[in-house]
Amino acid sequence: MNYISVQNVTFQYDEQNQDAKPVLDQISLEVKKGEFVAVLGHNGSGKSTVAKHLNAMLIPTSGKVLIDGMDTADEKLTFDIRRKVGLVLQNPDNQLVASIVEEDVAFGPENLGIPSDEIRERVDEALKAVDMYDHRKNAPHKLSGGQKQRVAIAGIIAMRPDCIVLDEPTAMLDPKGRQEVLDTILKLNRENGITIVMITHYMEEAVLADRVFVLDNGRMLTQGKPDEVFSQVELLKKHRLDVPQATELCHKLRSWGVAIKKLPLSEEACVSLLKEVLG
Repeated sequence: MNYISVQNVTFQYDEQNQDAKPVLDQISLEVKKGEFVAVLGHNGSGKSTVAKHLNAMLIPTSGKVLIDGMDTADEKLTFDIRRKVGLVLQNPDNQLVASIVEEDVAFGPENLGIPSDEIRERVDEALKAVDMYDHRKNAPHKLSGGQKQRVAIAGIIAMRPDCIVLDEPTAMLDPKGRQEVLDTILKLNRENGITIVMITHYMEEAVLADRVFVLDNGRMLTQGKPDEVFSQVELLKKHRLDVPQATELCHKLRSWGVAIKKLPLSEEACVSLLKEVLG
C-alpha cells in the first residue's frame, strides 16, 4: 500500500484569479512506506509546494493528497497527519527555537503532550540517531550549518513520525555539512525504516534515492528509478536540468561512438566502466 498518494493535484495561491498559472498542475505521485524518494526540479518548478502539501501546510485547489489513507483536506485529521509526517525546512535557523540543543529537540514532543520521562528518552534517542548527543548541552547558534540541520532533524525524529519530508535540507551547507546531513538521512531510512521524501536540486543526492520525481513548471516531467531518470539526458537538458557528471561524461563518449550501454550514476561506476570499455 502507498503511504503517500498525491492524486491529480492542482494548486494555485490566488484561486479567485482564473487566469493565474497554477503552481502545481495535475501532479500525481505515490510513495511506499519505508521508501526514499527524491523530488528534483529547478527553482520555481513547484517542488517546495509539493513538500508543503505532504503535511497539510497547503491544501490542493483540486485533487487529493492522502497520507496513510488520511485526506489532508479534512481539518479534523491535520494534527494526526502532522504527527505522521515531519517537515524539515531549508534553513535550520527557522526551526531552532531554544537556547540549548536538547531543549530545542524536546519542543515538539512537549507540544504533543508527551510525559516528561518519555520526552527525555525521545530526546536522547533522537540526538544519538543524528550523532549530536555529545552536543546536547550546547547553544544551537554556536553549531555549524550541518550540525544545526541535524538538530532540526532530531527535533522531528523526537516526534516519532513515520515519514520525514526535507525541503532542500543541504542547500545552505558547505560540502562537509551536506555530507553530514546526507549520511543522517540515509541512516534514518536504511536503519530505522523512516520514509524519506527529499526535495533537492543536487543530482548527486538524487541518485541515492530509490526513486526520483522530476518537476518542471508545476508539472511532472518524468519519474522512475535513478538510472531510468538520468538516462534521459537529452530530455533533462532540454528542460535546463543537469545530470550527474559521471552520467554526462559517458553520454558524451557514447555520442562519439564509444560502446556504452548503460550510463553510470557515480564516479566509481564511471571509472569501472571506462576501464572496461577503453581497456
